[in-house]
Amino acid sequence: MASDDAPGAALELLGVVAYGELAAFDRLAEDARLAPELADRVEMTGMAAVQYAHFSKAEDRIVELGGDVLAAMEPYRRPFDEFHALTRPKTWHEGLLKAYIGDGLASDVYREVSDLADDSTRELVHEVLAADRFDDFAVSRVRAAIDADPDSAGRLALWGRRLVGEAMSQAQRVLAERPALAGLLTGAPNGSLAEITRIMARLVENHSARMTRLGLSA
Repeated sequence: MASDDAPGAALELLGVVAYGELAAFDRLAEDARLAPELADRVEMTGMAAVQYAHFSKAEDRIVELGGDVLAAMEPYRRPFDEFHALTRPKTWHEGLLKAYIGDGLASDVYREVSDLADDSTRELVHEVLAADRFDDFAVSRVRAAIDADPDSAGRLALWGRRLVGEAMSQAQRVLAERPALAGLLTGAPNGSLAEITRIMARLVENHSARMTRLGLSA
């Protein structure tokens, strides 16, 4: 069911999606330089280009709704930038894990929110989130690293826990500061604390599943 506050609610969702994809583009392009092999660098650079294409789709939809992409993104710039500043990877595998875990959590939130957006916005968000090629790439490389060096599993598991802790902290801050987005997420005006708690629990469950796929302890 779409929110009664369209297109305002849709602009909230599209603003966070647009900045999230722009930040992902920046991060992947930067982390690609840490890749040990040329093929890996090419793969990550290609995925950065995909993220920018996603940003462009969100930007186009914002314009269609009469919004301004810079204004729509501005409320989300600080939390995303703070998250990335606090979780700057030191190794290529940490960067892969960050992309896999961080983007996965963001995608979970976008899916939750988009269920209450208008049809066109919901379809765009699901289209943006449909590409999962990078998930398989990240999982294969991280698992190969663990197989080659079993001692790295503990360090990467600790890194994964840090990532989800920082991501959840920033998400809770955004929801507290952006009641329209919280309302879109929960279907209740200004958000429902009980529903937000249930959604956060689902996000943690999804994170645990991703860590298990990597062969790491959540």
